[in-house]
Amino acid sequence: MRAITDSVEETTPHGIAAAVARLITSGELAPGDRLPTVRELAAELSVSPATVSHAWQALSGVGLIVSRGRSGSFVRAAPRRWLPPRYQGLAGQLEATRLDLSTGTPDPLLLPALGPAFSRIALRADTPSYLDQPVIPELEAVLRAAWPAPVDALTVVDGALDAISRAMDLVVRFGDRVVVEDPGFPPIFDLVDHVGAVRVPVGADEEGMRPELLERALTLRPSVILLQPRAQNPTGRSLSRGRAEQLAQVIRRSRHASGAIVIEDDHSAGISAVADVSLAQWLPQQVLHIRSFSKSHGPDLRIAAIGGPAELIEPIVSRRLLGPGWTSRMLQAMLHDLLTDPASIAEVADARRIYAARQRDLSAALAAHGVSLAAADGINTWLPVADERAAIVQLAAAGLRVAAGTPFQADAGASASFVRVTVGALREDVDWVAAQLAAAASA
Repeated sequence: MRAITDSVEETTPHGIAAAVARLITSGELAPGDRLPTVRELAAELSVSPATVSHAWQALSGVGLIVSRGRSGSFVRAAPRRWLPPRYQGLAGQLEATRLDLSTGTPDPLLLPALGPAFSRIALRADTPSYLDQPVIPELEAVLRAAWPAPVDALTVVDGALDAISRAMDLVVRFGDRVVVEDPGFPPIFDLVDHVGAVRVPVGADEEGMRPELLERALTLRPSVILLQPRAQNPTGRSLSRGRAEQLAQVIRRSRHASGAIVIEDDHSAGISAVADVSLAQWLPQQVLHIRSFSKSHGPDLRIAAIGGPAELIEPIVSRRLLGPGWTSRMLQAMLHDLLTDPASIAEVADARRIYAARQRDLSAALAAHGVSLAAADGINTWLPVADERAAIVQLAAAGLRVAAGTPFQADAGASASFVRVTVGALREDVDWVAAQLAAAASA
């Protein structure tokens, strides 16, 4: 208890929670350590038990401690080890909270209904031959018609990360350098580390990856350039057509990038309010474009399409035949139905408008509270804060959960602090949320 009482600088719920959080982060309080009871610490600090109780609730809300009833409260044990490293930093906790804006997942109420599609497809999981084409012809035709650039070959895999993983397995060797966006999606960083490659972070502005920083990174001769063209996770920024052309020109004129492959993760195609764009329009032989349907049609469908030069796509198809074989043709038929049924198309269009409206509403509400933040694209936005841990603890104390920014930052030495807010889940209480975010931003 002495370590806690000596560390408390302010005897408010936030001050107590912040002090304990620092002790946990520094390792002075280890996983499994028992914390003093509410009454013990309240007496030691000369505050009310309710004050300590609120601090404990805030720490529990951000997953730093766990209550075990009469046994007391404990520093939470190590994260679930089956999760990759940066997924552990993203994993939400099970404790109840008033509003969870940390998940990065679409609003389930805005996903198209699957019942009508199920009623229209043949619910029999058969296939005439294990050697049939992996993509059903009718789905391939729809995908090609909507692709952002003419495509030589395409196939369907089990989600965007599956597509990125298979593409990197094909073109990345141990020790290769891979250009990544900074900030970017943490599991992408994990994938790069997993294949033994070296991450080369490249910063971005409101239009996307910065051309001058990419040009500098290309002197390191990377084998892959990874980017998210729309509704970038975590920032919600989208690549402008002008910026896409600039990046393509930088790659084309670099004598170090003639063999580099651009992997584009268009994970929010259906719900992005921005027109689609691909560097394949200028670099058709160097781009693998991925289009995922998790955000627009449902994460559990686990379907994404990947298209590009045949010499890159065909080895991916061949390798999958020695593993999962193909993505369920029954699910492919389901996706085809969803992409062509007028009612489903209208539901996705409504979701796109609603997400855009929620982004605008939060941006306006934040402005009213003195925080300038442009409305983002898709479901997430990136909020600068004075101190990440203090902001998260303060928001948790108010019953609001957001995602810590650190796992999204490719540069471990980054000095700026952020949190990611899943605005797409914000159905109501916009002004209250904006007030909490504005206060936490300066905490």
